[in-house]
Amino acid sequence: MPSIALSVLDQSPIRSGGTARQAIDETLALARLCDRLGYRRYWLAEHHNTNSFAGSAPEILIARVAQETQRLRVGSGGVMLTHYSPLKVAEQFRVLETLYPGRIDLGLGRAPGADPRTTTALQAGPQGFGIEAYPQQVQMLQAYLADACGEAPFGPEHPLARIHASPRGPGMPEIWLLGSGIHSAVYAAELGLGFSFAHFIAQEEGEPILEAYRQRFKPSAAFAIPRASFGVFALCAETAQEAARLALSRNLWVVRLLKGQHTPFPSPEEAAAHNFSEEERAILRAVEGRGIVGTPDHVHARIMEMAARYGAQEAIILTITHDFQARMRSYELMAAAFGLAAAA
Repeated sequence: MPSIALSVLDQSPIRSGGTARQAIDETLALARLCDRLGYRRYWLAEHHNTNSFAGSAPEILIARVAQETQRLRVGSGGVMLTHYSPLKVAEQFRVLETLYPGRIDLGLGRAPGADPRTTTALQAGPQGFGIEAYPQQVQMLQAYLADACGEAPFGPEHPLARIHASPRGPGMPEIWLLGSGIHSAVYAAELGLGFSFAHFIAQEEGEPILEAYRQRFKPSAAFAIPRASFGVFALCAETAQEAARLALSRNLWVVRLLKGQHTPFPSPEEAAAHNFSEEERAILRAVEGRGIVGTPDHVHARIMEMAARYGAQEAIILTITHDFQARMRSYELMAAAFGLAAAA
């Protein structure tokens, strides 16, 4: 079975007893490590008004991570476009592409990344974009970027004529749509974009979603053929027992999240001591079933099986542990298991 590319999704998690500043510092340290190890991409997430994650502005973190690294493509995983003006996002990523040509990805999501009150507070005016406007927002963003780089300049009759995303110049970020359901897959296919399936949060099975993406894909200037990846929670340790112990932190955090509790990530000791109710145990079993946890050989085999099942060329790895050194070690073990080409 052929190998696949490995990439990283970093949500800049805040652990119990830690701070948001530490979470950002750890993002930079992990990016430097993954750059050396040979991962392909490093995507930064967007979350708002939460005690769990420090990454609220991926467009800013992208610039710093790109500055700290040499080989990685760096991007958003993703910008929650329904909050924003397509022109403003286009200009942010034009600046990034100008600073780091050929290394910038623009991953887009349609979920709010926040609770309803925070979503309202993020609106620039009295009324935000409805989720039904998302495909049109993506098309406008594509148009601004294609015009700015000269790929498809606006003609005099174009509805956006004389409005240009600055700075104009060569190069265009690689655009991916992120999603856990059929809608984003179909939008990505119809618009000729890459699609990344969020397995780690999905409530639906991925195979029919990714098959719909491939079947409906229309070639574009950016992607001549469909390009699919999947985001998965994966955690490696030298033994299966240690991996399972480390995974307790995120598992309890997800259980709490699904019950409306937005907390920092607990320690394995706190998670092990937690008295789970029957309802929580049912949630926990579902959470454990969606992750891949174990030794490097086990994680490698499971990811390759999932890639074959999904017909995907790339796995986007999300790893969260309470202990940062254990998180770094997990990415090292996965890189070795997949034979990534480390920097000389």
